[in-house]
Amino acid sequence: MTEFKSDFLNELQWRGFIHQISEPVEPLDQLAARRELTAYVGYDCTAPSLHVGHLLSIMMLHWLQETGNRPITLMGGGTTRVGDPSGRDETRKLLSYDQIEDNKDAIRRTFRPEFIRFGSGLRDAIMPDNAEWLTRLNWIEMLRDIGRHFSVNRMLSMDSVKLRLDRDQEMSFIEFNYMILQAYDFVVLNQKYDCRLQMGGSDQWGNIVNGIELGRRMGSPQLFALTCPLLTTSSGAKMGKTASGAVWLNADLLSPYDYWQFWRNTEDADVIRFLKLFTTLSKEEVARYASLEGAEINDAKKTLAREATALMHGRFAAEQAERTAEQTFEQRSLGSDLPTLYVHVGDSLPNANTAIGFSSSNAQARQYIKDGAISLGGRPVTDPQYRLRVEDFDTDGRVLLSTGKKKRGILTIRSE
Repeated sequence: MTEFKSDFLNELQWRGFIHQISEPVEPLDQLAARRELTAYVGYDCTAPSLHVGHLLSIMMLHWLQETGNRPITLMGGGTTRVGDPSGRDETRKLLSYDQIEDNKDAIRRTFRPEFIRFGSGLRDAIMPDNAEWLTRLNWIEMLRDIGRHFSVNRMLSMDSVKLRLDRDQEMSFIEFNYMILQAYDFVVLNQKYDCRLQMGGSDQWGNIVNGIELGRRMGSPQLFALTCPLLTTSSGAKMGKTASGAVWLNADLLSPYDYWQFWRNTEDADVIRFLKLFTTLSKEEVARYASLEGAEINDAKKTLAREATALMHGRFAAEQAERTAEQTFEQRSLGSDLPTLYVHVGDSLPNANTAIGFSSSNAQARQYIKDGAISLGGRPVTDPQYRLRVEDFDTDGRVLLSTGKKKRGILTIRSE
């Protein structure tokens, strides 16, 4: 393990964030040690929320600020109009400008003070939007001033392009230009804010290095790249993907309770690694949990769920989610924070299971019933065509719906 001079790089290394760092490393380390480093991560506005996969880069910005340096969260209001081809076999659907603006407004709410502090101070974070400069580019000037520094031969060798072409998948001209725009972002942020480091996932390495090279050709000081690994769980699953879809960060797309449950369901082999990456627990606290064995590992999972949820949704929401889980799973009562669906007597149970988000389709819900995986009030349902009955509900018109071992929700009779 490398011993860095800066608290920033030492913290990232211990926690497992570092996948690649550009050479030379020493000047970057010195900037961070002097607390003079400004770094950025870019977030395109392709959806109305970021997801768990973005948390690694958010936490890197958190530790950058905690060690006395300045983070930039760059909103991709301009680059989203083009679409990043990295890691994709097909062209992204182009969003309307109104959709991009709505997504951008929603994503801004993700960056709570628990993660990053924004303001006007020397080390406070800032949140510019690359639409500010990209939408003002004149096409001819862009070709002469920026495009001339790019080699088509080298662009064709980049993974985001090469992998698509190797699979005989079409790449549009607009996508091909994405790496130029991202590289230009780096140069502009250096000129405007003295930003010297771009961070991101390992799939962004080529794009970030392009920015370093463009900066060199356009007279910028030495720029740097740092990427984190693209995480998979110990079982090989992609981090942040579940059977029901992405694990969103915004509460209007995924409740704090479901977010808590996602972390609580972490595989045993991943708990300590995730405590390092997704919480702010100290080395000593993590070491204490690392010594647990057997059933005690559940204490570490609850801590992971509590601390990760507190960062994302606040301490109160995290503690409320934990209480709801205890009521539901340990005391067998109906927790107030469980997802709720209002239904009518006579409604189809497969429809209800799908509507609450526990199955991707009614056909899948019927298969769950055939497999004995769905119960109402603790009673297994065996009829794939089952319709809700008055006797299913308690005196308050509620019943606990369970799908598999982990999914719990409340069906409530809708009052007319």
